[in-house]
Amino acid sequence: MSSILERRLLARDHGAGFVQKLWQIPWLFVLLLCAVAGVGYVALYSAGGGDPNLYANRHGLRFAFALVIMLGLAFVDVRWIARAAPFGYALGLALLVLVAVAGQVGGGAQRWINLGFMQLQPSELMKVMLVLVLAWWFHRASHARMGNPLFLIPPLFLVLVPVVLIYKQPNLGTSLIVLALGGVMFFASGVRWWKFAAVGALLAAAAPLVYTNLREYQRARILTFLDPESDPLGAGYNIIQSKIALGSGGIWGKGFLQGTQGHLNFLPEKQTDFIFTMIAEEFGLVGALGTLGLLLLVVGFCLLVALRCRHQFGRLLALGLGANFFFYVFVNVAMVTGGIPVGGVPLPLISHGGSAMLTTMLGFGLLLSAWVHRDLEFGVARD
Repeated sequence: MSSILERRLLARDHGAGFVQKLWQIPWLFVLLLCAVAGVGYVALYSAGGGDPNLYANRHGLRFAFALVIMLGLAFVDVRWIARAAPFGYALGLALLVLVAVAGQVGGGAQRWINLGFMQLQPSELMKVMLVLVLAWWFHRASHARMGNPLFLIPPLFLVLVPVVLIYKQPNLGTSLIVLALGGVMFFASGVRWWKFAAVGALLAAAAPLVYTNLREYQRARILTFLDPESDPLGAGYNIIQSKIALGSGGIWGKGFLQGTQGHLNFLPEKQTDFIFTMIAEEFGLVGALGTLGLLLLVVGFCLLVALRCRHQFGRLLALGLGANFFFYVFVNVAMVTGGIPVGGVPLPLISHGGSAMLTTMLGFGLLLSAWVHRDLEFGVARD
């Protein structure tokens, strides 16, 4: 009976006016994303040595394309998005299998699919699809149902299957982020704390086994994190040069296009993984904190959507997408400052790269749909 009523409400609201939904879009948030992407354009212009055609212009075009997709998704009824969640997850999983079978190899890893106009990294898309499908799974669950361990087995497999596939690429950093995202979604859905403690104990017990099965370069990254000076010209080179660039920027920075570590090519991967270091060198502590402030405002809006949504699906979706964005920022900044081992995690909307840009904006399109339709009530909890 409830499903019939839900379909009738969906049909009634589907014809809501375009202009009405247009006014519901949080344009300040859209401007915030444009500001973050603008920081990326400036940083990539500098990373290209003042040549916008090297990185910056492609970054701008990708953002413009992704912005259109994001705004288009904002008008899609969030209930249709909820219904499509299993299909989105299935697509993400199929792409992970495809990349394992026929993916493009680069830097010793098999992580990309060549689409002709861009290199797609399915692991980035999978993070958004995982949040989406877990929000769909949990949004009808009552408190009593959440206490049933059998109810948690299917979503646990939904998390572990992509974690294993991503780890095998190999991509340890992203697989850990996917695992952490799953943990956030379980926690936000009301899973009791002792179950997290049990899983944490199992992971701690398995840590030595995982370490022995890591590839040589992965173990080298961990050892370098503990002592970068042990191999200053090899495994420790990247983080040492990053710290030099961070410290040399001072309070106000060396000035736009004046970063010596970056422009003399001492700073590795300055257009991708170490773009935050380049910002800090040229614009100093003030520029670095300003960039972090903009990024944290994005996370803050995700939390606002979670607080304002009347439906559990939107709340879980917003919390998961906010956590995904936060993990991007935290891991990248902690990586380049020496807080965690170096890995291939970009700074969202700022680093050069198509997959992260497209999937991040795809996620924000889903977030805007939840905001535009935040006052809907659907998915009543079932025992």
